[in-house]
Amino acid sequence: MFEDITVLDVHSHLSVPQAANALALAMMASNTPLPSPLRQGRSGHNFVAKVPPEDFQAAAEAHVAYIDERHIDVQLIGPRPFMMLGWMESHLIAPWTEYVNDMIHQQCKLYPDRFIGACQLPQRWDAKDLSHCLAELNHCVEEYSFGAAYVSPDPSGHRRTPGMHEPYWYPLYERCEELDLPVVVHGTTSLDERLRLIPHNYQLGFVSEQYYATQILGHSDVFDRFPQLRVIVCHLGGALNRFIPTDFHLPQRDLSRNLFFDSCGYDLNFLEAGIRQRGVDQVCFGAEAPGSGGAIRPETGRPCDDLVPVIGEQFEWLSREDRQKIFYDNPLRVCPAFAGRP
Repeated sequence: MFEDITVLDVHSHLSVPQAANALALAMMASNTPLPSPLRQGRSGHNFVAKVPPEDFQAAAEAHVAYIDERHIDVQLIGPRPFMMLGWMESHLIAPWTEYVNDMIHQQCKLYPDRFIGACQLPQRWDAKDLSHCLAELNHCVEEYSFGAAYVSPDPSGHRRTPGMHEPYWYPLYERCEELDLPVVVHGTTSLDERLRLIPHNYQLGFVSEQYYATQILGHSDVFDRFPQLRVIVCHLGGALNRFIPTDFHLPQRDLSRNLFFDSCGYDLNFLEAGIRQRGVDQVCFGAEAPGSGGAIRPETGRPCDDLVPVIGEQFEWLSREDRQKIFYDNPLRVCPAFAGRP
C-alpha cells in the first residue's frame, strides 16, 4: 500500500519450486504428453509427482514476503513467459499449459487475498485460429476464477504467427469480450539465430513483439470489431514511440478504453518517458516482482522492482490523482477480478 492507496499489480508470475518444472523436460525428452499431477480427475505416470506440497507452500510464502517488502497488496499472476515453451512439439503444448495453470491456481488458493490467476493458453502458431485455446480458457475462468489471459504475439519465436489483427485471433477476442476478461500481451521467446550471442535473449523478444503488438492493435480495426475488449501490453509496450503524438506514423485514434500498459520498466528514464508518453489513464501498476528486476539501484540500495516508492514519491511530477489511477483505479478498471480484494 502507498499511503492509503491499495496497490494492485497487473504484472507478476507464479513462483514454484525448481523441481516442479521437470515435467517440461520429461515431456520434451520423451516426446510424450504427460498429465498434470495437480488437475482433478487426472492420473497416470509423470515426473513431478514427488514434489511435496510443502515445497509449493514455501515458494508461495517467499513470493508473499517479496511483495510485502515492496508494498504490493494484490497481484495478477500468470505464467513465466520464457517458460511458456510455445516452440515445443505441438502435441506437448496443451498438457504443459494445463500443468502451469494448475500451479497458478494452487498458488492463488494458498493466498486468495493476495493473488488472482491469469491463464496460459496452449497457443499453436500454425493452427487455423485460436479456437483450440478456448476449452482451457473456459476451464480456468469457470473452475479456477482466473481474471485474465496471457497471450504471446509470437509463441514459436520464429515470427510466423499471424499478426494480432488477423482473424486467427478473433475467437479469443470474442470469448474474452464475453467474459469481460482482459488479455495480457507478453513476449515469450526469440529463436532468431542472430541473437544467440546475447544471454537471456528472450528479453529482446519481449521488446520487439510487445512493440509490434502495440502498433498492430493501434492501427487495426480490432477494437472496432471488439469494442469491449481490453488489452494490457507489458513493459510499457516494449519500446517507446519516437514520433510526436500527432504524427501520422502513430494511430490517430482514441485507444484509452481498450489499450493499456503496465509500469514494468526499471530504468527510470524509460519509466518516466513511458508513463508520460502512454498517458496516466492508460498505465496500470506492474512490477514483475519477483522476476527480472533484482538488480540493485546504486543510489538507493534497493532492487529495481521496488517501484511503489518510485511512482509514489520519486516521480514528483505525478499528482495524487495520478498515483491513485496507476496504483488502483486503472488496474481495477482493466481487470474486474480485483474487485472485492483487500
